[in-house]
Amino acid sequence: MESVSTNYFDGPVAEGYDSDAEIFAPAVVDPVVDFLADLAGTGSALELAIGTGRIGLPLSQRGVTVHGIELSPAMVAQLKAKPGAEDIPVTIGDFATAKAEGTFRLAFLVYNTIENLTTQDEQVECFCNVARHLEPGGCFVIEVEVPPLQRLPVGEKVRAFTVEPPHLGFDELDVATQRGVSHHYWVVDGRGEVFSMPYRYVWPSELDLMARIAGMRLRERWGGWKREPFTIHSAKHISVWEKP
Repeated sequence: MESVSTNYFDGPVAEGYDSDAEIFAPAVVDPVVDFLADLAGTGSALELAIGTGRIGLPLSQRGVTVHGIELSPAMVAQLKAKPGAEDIPVTIGDFATAKAEGTFRLAFLVYNTIENLTTQDEQVECFCNVARHLEPGGCFVIEVEVPPLQRLPVGEKVRAFTVEPPHLGFDELDVATQRGVSHHYWVVDGRGEVFSMPYRYVWPSELDLMARIAGMRLRERWGGWKREPFTIHSAKHISVWEKP
């Protein structure tokens, strides 16, 4: 499977990314920004995979100095067309290895994007790259799903995650390698569209070990951005690792 260095986010994906009203709704975005602004304090923040600025732009408007790393020039073009984006410098590159100018109080990677790195080595390198960017006492925040294998019968490889026409979505999973392919199907104006992208799911304990390899330690873990408890019923986690 290909790594995040393969750009899946140019063209129609970039052009249509902001049309997903659900993930841009204030009820979704505001708790994320509140959480991150609280951690950043008076320091600066680095967003890995900043995209079109769904989180980075409102965080900047909250008064936090934000820098981004993004692989897709087309996504950055969408960001730069928005008011206030002139205050956000963006480094083009793979967030596992790209170097941004300066050091940061906070680095963050949201919306399952750590899984876009499709090998364990790349995911470890991401943590090491973040550690190099953080000030002492700085924090790295990841939002990522808890692998949904409890809902996958033994021997099954495919799980539907959305069946709401016009969008159908299915994960094709390989439990032996922790790798999957996310398949999306749409019918738009009577015409079918297909998009598939590989990923590697990762466990909370595995992320903690990656952080330790990079010289960071777990500070807190929550089941949501409003600091809901992380339990066996949590579908995702918000984890914060600190650089000593």
